[in-house]
Amino acid sequence: MTTESVGPPIPPASSSSQPSPNPSPPPPDTKTRPSRLAYPLPRPAPTTHTPNHLRQTTHPHLGGGGRSLGLPPTFGRNQLLPVSDSTRALLERIVRSFDAPVRYAFAYGSGVFGQAGYDHQKNRADKHKPMLDFIFAVNHPDHWHSINMHQYPGHYPLHARMLGSSFVTKVQEMGPGVWFNTYVPMHDVTIKYGVTSVDTLCADLLNWRTLYLAGRMHKPLRIIKDDARVRLTQQVNLTSALRTALLMLPSQFTPRDLFMHIASISYTGDPRMALPAENRNKVKNVVDRQEGQFRELYWRLAQGLPGVRWSVGSDVVEQDVSAQARVAHMKKLPQGLLDRVHARMRERGGISREADEYAYWIRVAGDESMPEILQQEMCKIVRYPATVQTLKGIVSAGLSKSTRYATAKVGKWWEGVRSSS
Repeated sequence: MTTESVGPPIPPASSSSQPSPNPSPPPPDTKTRPSRLAYPLPRPAPTTHTPNHLRQTTHPHLGGGGRSLGLPPTFGRNQLLPVSDSTRALLERIVRSFDAPVRYAFAYGSGVFGQAGYDHQKNRADKHKPMLDFIFAVNHPDHWHSINMHQYPGHYPLHARMLGSSFVTKVQEMGPGVWFNTYVPMHDVTIKYGVTSVDTLCADLLNWRTLYLAGRMHKPLRIIKDDARVRLTQQVNLTSALRTALLMLPSQFTPRDLFMHIASISYTGDPRMALPAENRNKVKNVVDRQEGQFRELYWRLAQGLPGVRWSVGSDVVEQDVSAQARVAHMKKLPQGLLDRVHARMRERGGISREADEYAYWIRVAGDESMPEILQQEMCKIVRYPATVQTLKGIVSAGLSKSTRYATAKVGKWWEGVRSSS
């Protein structure tokens, strides 16, 4: 597997930082502090607070902070997006409340970074605060649910408690491989958390098997508990999203155009977008409020891609759109998407890959309909697992919570219709 360069530094969006335990001696002009994560991942600026539960947590397979994977200490720093101290403390406190071992955890959505269309000043004062969304990646889901069901039985519907953790795990494995507990009150907020296995998460990040988890992780998120293996595969996932968006864009475009294409990947084919079950302006709302975080995620990665010119702070991105340049992107698309592209090209006939591989790739990359083909095939990848996950919500949440959740989604859809009119 080939990893991409994180590129030169970009001016940070915030002064938040994360120090590192047991650091190696720094160069004379470098200041270091201990990290809240389990291994050194420098942030743009220092912090003075290191929660004990993060400072003392080291996964036995990481071998001293990810060095066993051969990752440089600055690898993946674009993933470490800052949030306010109060939000950070709340997110860490929530994850710390679970006795079951979580290997990798992140929070995402409007409750973490904010989205256009939400009045956060008003939300802080009333019952309509955005629900905080989490994903927990664990090593052994059956064992995890067994411990969690004992600690928090109320998080699960009655039938799930009666059938036990093995039933929950079997349902979790269907579709994209996630089990959600929703409308959970914790620390004076309401949360929704999804549980998946580390293997399922990494497989989707690398291959876009379902794009359910990988698509969510194309957008800004706050890492609460980090893991070197996930950090590596997430960097591949971000680069794949960047390459895919570039293949669908012209020679010159704005960063916002790029972010809109990236953010829309996970919604392509989602049945909720065709039904009154999601805000039609969702992608625009996310990008409008989180453009700084998108830039932090993707600017460094873009510097390591051939033919891309994107200066610091520039409102224009340029790329080489020749067939030769696009071949470099096409060949490194996730296998789940690339296999579908190959199948489409076989249907259309012409030069076979076996007969003349160079001519084949030039033909594929230079095909004027390739952006449309990519869009259609991503739609097919997303549709089935997203549909299964939507139906699983009735089982994992129970009828009452499912109805409440669906009602809230219809409300967001109506807000999108009103704002568009």
